[in-house]
Amino acid sequence: MAGFKLRLRSLPFDTQAFNYHLDGDFFNQVEKTEVRSSSVDVTLQVTRKTENTYVLQMDCKGWLNIPCDRCLDDLRLVVDTDYQLTVRHEGDEWDDSRDGVLLVPEAWTELDLTEMMRDTVLLTIPIVHCHADGECDPEMMARLGEHWADTEPAADGASVEAPLTDDKSGDAIDPRWEALRKLKDNN
Repeated sequence: MAGFKLRLRSLPFDTQAFNYHLDGDFFNQVEKTEVRSSSVDVTLQVTRKTENTYVLQMDCKGWLNIPCDRCLDDLRLVVDTDYQLTVRHEGDEWDDSRDGVLLVPEAWTELDLTEMMRDTVLLTIPIVHCHADGECDPEMMARLGEHWADTEPAADGASVEAPLTDDKSGDAIDPRWEALRKLKDNN
C-alpha cells in the first residue's frame, strides 16, 4: 500500500508528524481478519536522531467492529493504544529480533508501515470478545439456549443451566467430581 510508506532517507533531523486513517478494508486487504468495519486514526511522530536512526511513536485511537463470540452480532471495541520503535539502517538484512528495535538494510529508502499499524491495532482485540452480560442478541441467545445441555426453562421462558447440587448441603457440584463422589459413597 503506497500510502503507508515512510521515506526514511528524506526526513529532516527533527520531528515530523503523519496522520493515517484505517478503515475496515485496510484490515482485510492483506489477509482476512474478523474486523467487519473500523475507524482508527493513527498519529505517527517520527524523530530522526542520526543519519541512520529514527524513533517512531505511533498513537492509535478509534474503534473496531468484530463479531461477538457468543451471539455473532457486531461488537464495537474501543482502540486506544500506542507503540514506539527505533528504526536503524544497519547491514544488509532485516532484523526485528530485539524488542523495540528494527534494523533495516542500509540500501532501503522507504519503510512500509502497513504491517506495523495493522498488527498494533489487531493486538488490542482480546482473546475472548463478548458483549457484556445481557447485551447479546436476545433471539440468538434464545436459540443457543435450546441447545445447551442440562437446561431447564426459566420463569420468563428463556433457558438457563440447571446446576447439579449436593443432596446433603444443596451446594452446586462440579460435574467432573460427581464420578469421584460416587466411588467414595460406594466404599
